[in-house]
Amino acid sequence: MTSPPATATLVPPAAARAHRDPNVLRWLGAYTSSMLGDSVYYLALSWAAVQAGSPAQAGLVMSASALPRAVLMLGGGVVADRFGPRRVVIGSDAVRCAAVLAVAALLFLTSPGLWPLALLALVFGTVDAVFMPAVGALPARLTEKDQLARVQGMRGLAIRFASVVGAPLGGLAVATGGAPAAFAVAGLLIAVSLPLLVSVRVRELPQDGTPGTGGTAWGDLRAGLRYIRRHRVLAPLMVAIALGDLGFVGPLNVGLTLLADRRGWGAAGMGWVLAGFAVGAGAASLLLTVRGRLPRAGLVAGCALIAGCVAVGALAYVPHLAAAVATAVLVGLLTGLSGAMCGALLQTASEPAYLGRVTSVSSLVSLGLTPLSMPFAAAAIGAWGPGPVFTASAAVCGLGGAVALAVPALRRAELPG
Repeated sequence: MTSPPATATLVPPAAARAHRDPNVLRWLGAYTSSMLGDSVYYLALSWAAVQAGSPAQAGLVMSASALPRAVLMLGGGVVADRFGPRRVVIGSDAVRCAAVLAVAALLFLTSPGLWPLALLALVFGTVDAVFMPAVGALPARLTEKDQLARVQGMRGLAIRFASVVGAPLGGLAVATGGAPAAFAVAGLLIAVSLPLLVSVRVRELPQDGTPGTGGTAWGDLRAGLRYIRRHRVLAPLMVAIALGDLGFVGPLNVGLTLLADRRGWGAAGMGWVLAGFAVGAGAASLLLTVRGRLPRAGLVAGCALIAGCVAVGALAYVPHLAAAVATAVLVGLLTGLSGAMCGALLQTASEPAYLGRVTSVSSLVSLGLTPLSMPFAAAAIGAWGPGPVFTASAAVCGLGGAVALAVPALRRAELPG
């Protein structure tokens, strides 16, 4: 009887790389379709609100989702950890799909005014509060830790694709059939994600279902916050993320609009600058998707954030549009790289049982609190001009990089190889 080769029992089968893993690709398809639906939804909501009410009323409708998202985000992390991120993402997408299609049907049949739009925005904000932490916690259950940086790159590419394709697709739907058609397209795109998510297989991690508290939701939340506060890497990482986003959001949103107006670049010029940023951020995501891992992740994140803050400050001083576009490419590349590194470190440093709550804190900082800086940035630019405000914002962003480099545990943090 012939014995099998020795290597047959000694070498385990290699895990599939994330960008070649059918399971991860199904998740990526679901995520991309859901993000496309979101892009079309926001365009449809803004168009319908402007058509149905005054500009001030439309602004209130567009901001209606912000409050429940910010207030409930931390609780959403508890829900994701308790019930599992896959289940929460599927439920969230199902609710969003049903709500958008219901409003599409209502607008098609009648002209109800602003109230269904405001209600839809509130529903979206509430669902987003559980959807976002669950989305952040899901990749750790799809692949091995050494593939999470690659997954972050793939996720970044999906976000860029959705932002580039979603707006024209929504505009085409509005031009063809008005707001009802755009809402219908958004709902159908979100619906596409559901069967893909159902087909995604997740790993049951050892800590699942054992959040380590007395069993109450409030106890789970307190345990999660305490876990972050005491963690040698996560605590300074949250501070770095908060400072980086706080210094980045104002200049690259409302600040860029005011800068383009003062420079005479117009809406087209602002579009070119935003396109340059998207190209740079997409290049950073593509780099991580292809390489899968960069050594000395904490050091890279800190250095990229500091270099990126210099580019952010320089935007206010470049006199010509071509130079501004080139600077925006650099901003996108550096901040995209630091953001992806921070996201990958956040996922790999966290215990799986706490990942939903950890993600909810970072999401609250990035999407719930830092946008509050935009009206202050706009007022400051009106009072002092773009130069000082962009410089001050860049300094805040640079502080995030300084924190990453100053804390030894974060500076020396590595992604699994």
